[in-house]
Amino acid sequence: MKYKDYYQTLGVARDASDEAIKKAYRKLARKFHPDVSKEKDAEERFKLVAEAYETLRDKDKRRAYDRLGRHRSGQDFRPPPDWERQFGDIFGRNEGVAGFDLGDLFAGFAGGRRGASPQARRGRDVEVIARLSLEDAAKGTEVTLTVPGGTSHTVHARIPKGATEGQKLRVAGKGLASPGPTGTAGDLYITVALKPHALFRAERHDLLLELPITPPEAALGAAVEIPTLDAKVKVRIPPGSQSGQRLRLAGRGLPKPGGGCGDLLAQLKIVTPAALTEREKTLYEQLAAASEFNPRAHFA
Repeated sequence: MKYKDYYQTLGVARDASDEAIKKAYRKLARKFHPDVSKEKDAEERFKLVAEAYETLRDKDKRRAYDRLGRHRSGQDFRPPPDWERQFGDIFGRNEGVAGFDLGDLFAGFAGGRRGASPQARRGRDVEVIARLSLEDAAKGTEVTLTVPGGTSHTVHARIPKGATEGQKLRVAGKGLASPGPTGTAGDLYITVALKPHALFRAERHDLLLELPITPPEAALGAAVEIPTLDAKVKVRIPPGSQSGQRLRLAGRGLPKPGGGCGDLLAQLKIVTPAALTEREKTLYEQLAAASEFNPRAHFA
């Protein structure tokens, strides 16, 4: 079987921290996102980047992957003895289509696939991308996907609520039909791609919202109304707030598979008016003359 170097795919060292892996994934996912990328192979690169992240972000899957040893990308290799016995259950523990089967990914770990007769050959697995709005990801949705191949067909699949960017879902038996009369069909792997949203950016199950505030609101504090995915809520801006500061609204993010929701992170951005009225200009001049605040005092 052919080896896939997931560390090389993400451009990180094998001892990279979880934060470094997450940062590398976000950068590459934005670069190859099929809705925005101009790269000719963006869709395939996006799938591979998502596949790598789904494995390396989980400590158990990463440990199992590391036990496969070090090989060149594309090199033929064999897993260590007893690898599947030790780690196979890790990749089948999620319910329904949400399983991530590393055995299937590397192909050939399942005993029934080795040495099968031509009549009982298994059909080929197929990968497709499902593009979801944040609203559909939050509530769950049904998608109709075209499965490419010699005889393409459509599949209706249920995407569970809380699906995240790059998540890989498996629908058993919905890939290509067996080339033999008695074999089973392959599986369909669905990679989730979240469509760009006008206001929110998803960070796993958290949602990030850029919240513009005025200089007086930052200095004095204020109560402002902000959107969430399902309603508007009021949030308190504390006095002395700074650009880049994040306010956390617990439970206002995307649903999590095990229950509960992520958070909404409102990132403050102090915005000054592009044009001032005469009255505003006078007041700003008076403030500048009266204020003793020096944000560059540390330059001295």
